[in-house]
Amino acid sequence: MAYATAKELDPALIPVIDIGPLRDGSDPAGVAAALHAASQGLGFIYITGHGIPDAAIVAAREAAYGFFHAMPEQKASVRVSAKHRGWLGQGGAKMQDDAKADLKESFIWGYQGGDGETPEDHPLRGPNQWPAFLPEMQGVAMAYFEHAHGVARTLMTGFALGLGLAPDFFLKTASRPLSRASFVYYPPQSPDAGDDQFGVGSHTDFGVMTVLCQDEVGGLQVQTAQGDWIHAPPIPGTLIVNVADLLARWTDGAYKSTPHRVVNTSGRERLSLVLAYDPDPETMIDAREVFGLDYVSGHKPITCGDYLVWRFGKAFAYRKD
Repeated sequence: MAYATAKELDPALIPVIDIGPLRDGSDPAGVAAALHAASQGLGFIYITGHGIPDAAIVAAREAAYGFFHAMPEQKASVRVSAKHRGWLGQGGAKMQDDAKADLKESFIWGYQGGDGETPEDHPLRGPNQWPAFLPEMQGVAMAYFEHAHGVARTLMTGFALGLGLAPDFFLKTASRPLSRASFVYYPPQSPDAGDDQFGVGSHTDFGVMTVLCQDEVGGLQVQTAQGDWIHAPPIPGTLIVNVADLLARWTDGAYKSTPHRVVNTSGRERLSLVLAYDPDPETMIDAREVFGLDYVSGHKPITCGDYLVWRFGKAFAYRKD
């Protein structure tokens, strides 16, 4: 028995881009051009200059480990809700019907208003569930969400500029976003489980864009256009972002949403901080708005909210009960 293997990172395939000049306005066009080029390749990008304080990342990781190291009955007090908020235990997600269940477990939360309340106007939006046994977790998690969400909004501005659109094109309906964040825990993975066992199996991300903060353990693998798998190891000081399915659909495939997976061969536990960026549920995903009304798209227009409900229903066992 053995692990699924991958080749070493090719820096030409996953570039490192400093988004600082986009954030501060000193060179938005240059950063936008670099983001545009990378999004037409594998659609995976390391970013520096993201502005998330180290202290916010450290605090989020400490809270996440405090949660995942708790007793199962404690974590079950915030078992994932019908609104996709809370703890999703090991085996709760399967990316392909014929695959083994993923080894990961997750804690999921999302946007909430300034008063701490969350509108319940969509099947994937409702109250966040916070563990009573870890009272500091809410403040830490929401602080990280706001930081990562700010990064996502900056990147969406860059993508718009790269496509020759108004800077706010992707943000016009993003005041009450469907964005979700998650702490994702991967236990040490034994080679005895075989090369068809994954922390998370091969998949593309459902929404518009993912912002990932890896730890130093590594394990992320990305599939090239030729079908090879390459490592996407952590690079100190960077986040890794990737185009997800809705942005690929919005650009009619000009931007690529690429399969990826996690194989934790380290013998250590692994933790990721994830922000899945999505705009308001009623946002229409229509490539004609990007390329012009005469453009003939390969996809029918669909709202962000309807698309996500369909994809979540396929991937998560608890939504099939």
